[in-house]
Order: sequence, then C-alpha cells, then structure tokens
Amino acid sequence: MAASNGSFSLFFFFLSFVVIIPTLQAHIAEYDDYWKQREMEAKEHTEKAYNPNPEEVTQHFNHHVARYKSVRLLIAIFQTTIFFFFFVELTLMGFNSTRRNLRGKRKGGPCEATNPIDQCWRCDPNWARNRKRLADCALGFGRGTIGGKNGRFYVVTDPSDNDMVNPKPGTLRHAVIQKRPLWIVFKGSMIIKLNQELIMTSDKTIDARGANVHVAYGAGITIQFARNIIIHGLHIHDIVQGSGGMIRDAEDHYGYRTRSDGDGISLFGATNVWLDHLSMYHCYDGLIDAIQASTAITISNCHFTNHNEVMLFGASDSYSDDQKMQITVAFTHFGKGLIQRMPRCRWGFIHVVNNDYTHWLMYAIGGSSHPTIISQGNRFVAPANSAAKEVTKRDYAPPEVWKSWNWRSEGDLMVDGAFFTQSGDPNASKKYAGNNMIYPKPAHMVSMLTRHAGSLDCIRGRPC
Repeated sequence: MAASNGSFSLFFFFLSFVVIIPTLQAHIAEYDDYWKQREMEAKEHTEKAYNPNPEEVTQHFNHHVARYKSVRLLIAIFQTTIFFFFFVELTLMGFNSTRRNLRGKRKGGPCEATNPIDQCWRCDPNWARNRKRLADCALGFGRGTIGGKNGRFYVVTDPSDNDMVNPKPGTLRHAVIQKRPLWIVFKGSMIIKLNQELIMTSDKTIDARGANVHVAYGAGITIQFARNIIIHGLHIHDIVQGSGGMIRDAEDHYGYRTRSDGDGISLFGATNVWLDHLSMYHCYDGLIDAIQASTAITISNCHFTNHNEVMLFGASDSYSDDQKMQITVAFTHFGKGLIQRMPRCRWGFIHVVNNDYTHWLMYAIGGSSHPTIISQGNRFVAPANSAAKEVTKRDYAPPEVWKSWNWRSEGDLMVDGAFFTQSGDPNASKKYAGNNMIYPKPAHMVSMLTRHAGSLDCIRGRPC
C-alpha cells in the first residue's frame, strides 16, 4: 500500500508539473540547454530592441504618414470627378461596409498603394524580381526588421506537414527551422494544414506574394525566443490546438511540446517582428498573441474578421517585464464578426494608428496593469447595442486607479455614438505632439488608408 501511495504521489506530482510547465515555458515540456540558451539570447535582444523613448517612434511613423498625405493631396487634384465624389462619400460620410469591393480589381492606371508602407514597394511592377525591397518598408516599432533579407530564397513546393521530427525538404516546416537567414516564397497557391505548431527560428521572411497561400485547419505559427521575422501575405484561419509531441524546432534540435493554444500567430519572447497584409479569422484562441516581453513589433495592413478575442498583448498582470513591450498596430481593418480585444493590452506601450474599426460587439481596445495606449487617426464605428458604444474597457482596477493610466485619443473619428474614455494626464498627448504628427482630421482618410488591408492579389509584371 505504501508503494502504491508513493506511486500515486509521484504520478500526481508529474501531472501537476506537466500542467504548470505550459504556463511558465509556453509548451516546452523539456526545458533543456538549447531552450535556456534561446531564452537568454531573447532577453538580451529584448533589452536591445526596447526603446526608452517610444514617442520618437510614434513621431517617426507620423512623419511618414504626413509626408505621404502631402503627396496624396497633390495627386487628388488630378483625379476624376467621379472618383473624387466616391471617395468623399466613402470616407467623410462614414461608410460602414466591411467589404473592400475594389481591392484587387485594378486592371491598369496609376498605382493604388494607399499608405506609406505600401508605397514603399507596391508601385514597382518588378516587385517579384525585387522581393527583398519589402525588408526596407516596415514602420513603427517593428521598423528595421529585415527578416531573411541577408539570406537565400527558399521555395516551398510541398504543402504537406507529415513528419514533425524530420520535416520533408520543400515544406514550410523544413524552411522555418533552418538556422541561416532565408527569404521563403511559394511555388504556387496551396493550403497548408499544420499537424502541430510551426516553430520558427530567427532571420526569416515568409512571403506569400504572387500565390494564394492558406495556413488553415490545423495548428498555428509560433515565434518563441526568436527575432527578426517578417510574415507577409498569408491567409491564416480555422486554427486549432495542436496535441503536442516531439517537434523539431531547429536543424539541430527537437523536443517534446505540450498542447498548443490554438493562436493564429503566437509571439513569446520575440523581438523585431513585422506582420503585414495578413487575412485572419476563426482561430481557437487568439488571432495574434504577443507575450513574455515580446517587443519591437509592427502589425500592419491586416484584415481581421469573425473572431472573439482578436489580439492579446501581455498575458499576465504580474509579469512586469512586459513593460518593455512596444507594438504598433496600423492601417488594419477590424471587420465583421469581431467581439473584443483589438487589442487587449498589459504593461507596455501600444500605438494604435489609422485603423478602421467597423465592427465590435463588446469593446475595441482594452487592458489592465497600466499600459500606455496612444490612439491616433482611427475610425471607430459603434455597434447598435447601446451598452457597447464605448471603445475602451479597463479590467481589474477601479477608476481611482486607472485614471492615472495614459490612454489618449488624438484625431479619432467616432461614428454612431462611439466614445473613447481617456485617462491619465490631460496634457500627456503633448508628449507625442510636434511638427511630425498626422493631420488634424486624419481619420477621414481611413477608408483609403486601409482599402487594401489583408492578403493581396499580386500579379507578376504589374504593380501589386
């Protein structure tokens, strides 16, 4: 009986250990020397990527937007009367459709890049031969992220994902575990059903331009203790939890993983990440989660639909290292079927700029643990429910506490009764003011700025 009790106690301890580990180490069941080294390197890169003056980054971003708008003003003089009145009706009158009917329909005429990130590369008809030009285009906190620019091209030819320990050459899993920089492209359109989470190594670009690539109906993408990653042009949807097991996470290492959460993209201790032109919906957990001091991140030109908890930035009110988290969300369309967390923030500094919020059911932007949230030039279209008109939601703190949090709204357009409850120093916004700020009424241009949000239909030989 004593031996039996001892065995039971040992089993219970092991079970408890397995349950606790995913929380502490994000599904790494065996936290060996390899992962300890990656964690140590990730912390070093977090310190390097963290900007003690985040307002400099917001001003740099706003400078590019202001310069772009000056050019657009001159171009508008030469546009046709029909287009002019269409644009006025679409933007100034608060057009509330989530459809981007003209996206991908252009057959000729001038380049239709509608924001400064896209203008950096989309007007080049030879974009397919100059793919790595994209690496010079990130703005916001993720600027300087070059992904696999300094590496060779890797062509994914096989959509299968059958061997987790020895992935087949030509598959996406084989590409992302290589330890050298790579610019990963796709031979053609494909649906990739991941049997387990796809664990990326540093210095990679996943570039789906020119192909219709879906990561769907399986597990999602994990960027854990990795840096310098660009993911561009994917459709990511219908993501489920992975069951876990032995999974290769580098050319020279594999280990046992517990069940994955079911996020579309999960950032854990990641730095210098740029997620651009993604179409995402219907994942088991979040569309994008960034936790454990992930920083230097830009999420831009994305189209999110049909999901509950869209984005989580910071997973724990007790994890104070997330104060180093700095994220830009820009030119993104939050579309039909969304409920909450666009994003939900803890601790860090979040710049939410020139996004179009056309749908939410509970709230748009929320948080706890005194994050700084600077909202500039967004359009917020409130739902019909009178109890859900407020853009913002604070958690786990009474008003006497959250009133000191700097949540500021600058030039946002509120539609259908939407309102943003500001807090913090009434003059705090001046800290981010200056000649490089966006125009006084930038939100009137949001429909145009986000017109091409989501994965693009790029054709070789034409501007994308």
